[in-house]
Amino acid sequence: MKKTVLFVTFIILFSLMAFSIKIGLSLSTLNNPFFVELRNGALQEAVNQGVDIVVVDAQDKSYKQLNDIEDLVQQRVDLIIINPTDSDAIVAAVEEANDAGIPVITVDRAANGGKVILHIASDNVAGGAMAAKYIAELLNGKGNVVELEGIPGTSAARDRGKGFENELKKYPNLKLIAKQTANFNRAEGLTVMENLLQAYPDIDAVFAQNDEMALGAIEAIKSEGKLGKIVVVGFDAIPDAIAAVKNGEMAATVAQQPSLMGELAVRKAVEYLETKTIYIPVNLKLVVK
Repeated sequence: MKKTVLFVTFIILFSLMAFSIKIGLSLSTLNNPFFVELRNGALQEAVNQGVDIVVVDAQDKSYKQLNDIEDLVQQRVDLIIINPTDSDAIVAAVEEANDAGIPVITVDRAANGGKVILHIASDNVAGGAMAAKYIAELLNGKGNVVELEGIPGTSAARDRGKGFENELKKYPNLKLIAKQTANFNRAEGLTVMENLLQAYPDIDAVFAQNDEMALGAIEAIKSEGKLGKIVVVGFDAIPDAIAAVKNGEMAATVAQQPSLMGELAVRKAVEYLETKTIYIPVNLKLVVK
């Protein structure tokens, strides 16, 4: 009898292990607090859901991300959540997962091809517009503006730039005098801003498409003795940026919720794997006389 009970227990444990959900999470980088928070939200939700999760860091290298995802496919994970380094370059990896029958969810940045069952992101166009509107307000609708752009080819860079520039056009006396890529990187933000300050000594405001670049730009502005004379607006609301806003070095940052993005990605992944559907509720509205 005892042997029978042990055998049944073994079979149950083996079955649970055999059928437990395993999710792959491919991140563009973990050298950015935003994506660290996103990862942490995903890890916590994986614990809450009782599923396994494998996290890989592409280190902002498209070729490494392709290799990482190929490894996840070989591991036969049940679903892959991808935060692309490049929206075009990632298409091959998405298609490889598609061919292997592994569903794909993208988070924060989209893929420009392949089959993706769900994309989870902030409204980056609206965020860019919000930044332009606030700069216009601070400058009374008049001044010279520069833009630090993110990694070329990413949906976040494209959409934030689109929202910002479209909104800026509403203010004819606000001039976008230059925009340069700093690849969402703080050190590059510093270097690019140093060059812009030399080329354009009459800059009134900077919009950086993420906080890392904004914080780098602030260091360059400090070095030129122009802190407090140039408005800097970032995007993401990472802890260093929030501190910079509080101490007056940065005018504002557009807040996202990376932890919630990671949490939702895992929750929706489990929902899809268990039901083959994804439920997206729409808020109700009470109509009264």
